[in-house]
Amino acid sequence: MIPVPQRWRREAHTAEVEIQGLQAHQQFHMHQKITMMINRYEIFTDDGHGEPGQLVAFVEQKRMTFKEQVTLYTDHSKQFVLAAFKARKVIDLASAYDVTTPEGAPIGVFGKKFGKSLLRSTWQLDQPGQAPVTISERSMPMALFRRIWDFIPWAGDVPFPWKYHFDFVRDTTPVGIVEKKTRFRDHYLVRIEDPALDRRLVLAQAVALDALQSR
Repeated sequence: MIPVPQRWRREAHTAEVEIQGLQAHQQFHMHQKITMMINRYEIFTDDGHGEPGQLVAFVEQKRMTFKEQVTLYTDHSKQFVLAAFKARKVIDLASAYDVTTPEGAPIGVFGKKFGKSLLRSTWQLDQPGQAPVTISERSMPMALFRRIWDFIPWAGDVPFPWKYHFDFVRDTTPVGIVEKKTRFRDHYLVRIEDPALDRRLVLAQAVALDALQSR
């Protein structure tokens, strides 16, 4: 048997500890910042008082590129990957997205339910060993208004100025939410009620709810 270098064992142990720490949190804050060329997402833990605490995920996405693959880094340096998601099929409105660890191991899958999303955006989140979670916009009137907003020529470069919510439901049990908390900035609250849901999977889905919403 080939011995595993001590440095690799330390890094693997550190990553495991960090994931366990992430799993202990129920509430996160996601902030999006739009620049001329890049969309940036910062995800923070909650500080216990309803405000952003420690940065745990960072995403940079070029605005003019397709979004078939997105990487979540642990911080602004982009030296370490928290998770990534990638489309199984390119340019497919109903494609599933595989969420993986930095080593490529599967964490789960999410995908948009294209038929149901014509009027109200609906997604399905699957984590191995658990029943699927359905994610949908809470308000039908707001969902319809958001679709009208997308057809306004200049609106795509302006944050949607109304609050909206996505509910995460397994069977009939609520297990989480993503809420837009501000009107003129893309600030979101992510709350996870199920302790077994992998936080990396939910945070990847939260980014997708914004980054892939027009797909």
